[in-house]
Amino acid sequence: MARTADLAANAHLRSQFNQKNLKSDLITKNGFHKNGQRNGTANGVHFSHRARESFEQAPLYVAVLTYLGFGIVTLFGYFRDFLRAVGLEKCHLAQEREEQKDFVPLYQDFENFYTRNLYMRVRDNWNRPICSLPGPVFDLMERVSDDYNWTFRLTGRTIENVINMGSYNYLGFAENNAHFLKTVAETTKEYGVGVCSTRQEMDMQSLERMLREAVSAGQPRTHRPWKKILIVVEGIYSMEGSIVRLPEIVALKKKYKAYLYLDEAHSIGAVGSTGRGVTEHFGIDPSDVDVLMGTFTKSFGAAGGYIAGKKELIDYLRSHSHSAVYATAMSPPVAEQIIRAMKCIMGLDGTTVGIQRVRQLAENTRYFRQRLQELGFITYGSHESPVVPLLLYMPGKVGAFSRAMLERKIGVVVVGFPATPIGEARARFCVSAAHTREMLDKVLGTLDEVGDYLVLKFSRRTPSPRPELYDETDFELDS
Repeated sequence: MARTADLAANAHLRSQFNQKNLKSDLITKNGFHKNGQRNGTANGVHFSHRARESFEQAPLYVAVLTYLGFGIVTLFGYFRDFLRAVGLEKCHLAQEREEQKDFVPLYQDFENFYTRNLYMRVRDNWNRPICSLPGPVFDLMERVSDDYNWTFRLTGRTIENVINMGSYNYLGFAENNAHFLKTVAETTKEYGVGVCSTRQEMDMQSLERMLREAVSAGQPRTHRPWKKILIVVEGIYSMEGSIVRLPEIVALKKKYKAYLYLDEAHSIGAVGSTGRGVTEHFGIDPSDVDVLMGTFTKSFGAAGGYIAGKKELIDYLRSHSHSAVYATAMSPPVAEQIIRAMKCIMGLDGTTVGIQRVRQLAENTRYFRQRLQELGFITYGSHESPVVPLLLYMPGKVGAFSRAMLERKIGVVVVGFPATPIGEARARFCVSAAHTREMLDKVLGTLDEVGDYLVLKFSRRTPSPRPELYDETDFELDS
């Protein structure tokens, strides 16, 4: 589902570029002017934001070499398939039995071809086993392959103190701090980590209400025209690092009397002056969004998620949602971790730690993005987005980049086709408030070195002046 959302978001962005015929090196989005100034009014709230989004196009020779690289590995793939067909090379992938040939195939032919001939060459860069807390640094279990990445074995050694640039630990709540986690530990001791069955399994009034509705309403299919149109968007698109154009979408939603569903998986806690997400980022009234969804696995350092909306919607979901009816309840220590993080962000714990983390994340994000631009890399997305895609383009450089970074004790996430367009493979950095300036400088220094070694600095634009840190005066109420 996440991959589908990322592909849909990317296709949406590409279509916008084609429609507007934007051919400049620096493409500004979301209504921001070229000087980085964003002005507008939404629901009586005037917002003036200095954020910019960049989607710089690579030089032509990069695109030519990228497709040439895919062409070469594809030709070798067909040659290796020939060797497998004549029995000169063993095929390690599962194959359908002869008696199943009359059924619909379980695997797409190209998907299998891509997996065995391209993905296997760089498979060692994914699913690396972590053996510590995934905080700003972590430990990896070393593994090697004796059959060209078809299988792996652990060596028993550990790669320690690797700087973590791939986890969604935006506010640094994925931590092992005895003082901060005191209430979580107490909840674990009191209730344990086990959970009970679904809350709805014992609730009779709910059963009676559902029965009455089933009798009176009947089948929902009337074959009449659609009465509701639902717009589904994400706060931050995790493959592009782009922030949704919420003011325009809200305006369209009101104009056509549609409904708006906002997924804030990557934006809640990560953007906005107090971490309240993209509605706060743009000064939008949250009541203008019909369904607000988010996760507790990223900024809150816990598990699970939430859906917010009108009381009628939430009551309906509590009675009819599959997860509410059939899934188990949330574990007590997980619930306490969420409550603890929320109180910390809102300042209800009596400290300013939460707001300091939100501001530190904004500072780290802008610093990291600005330095990447100064070093000559092409990055995508909003300058306020803690998700930072760094474009690698060529398939051979994806694996080389990931391995070179890990050798220097920096863990990164690399992404390629089909999660991205075939010519836009990238590394995706996730900035955290827990990253110190020394950690970021080490990562940037390593990127500078690896970028020169692998020839990854494709940007042709002049770096812009370093922006100021987040300023709460960016949002002002209309008089």
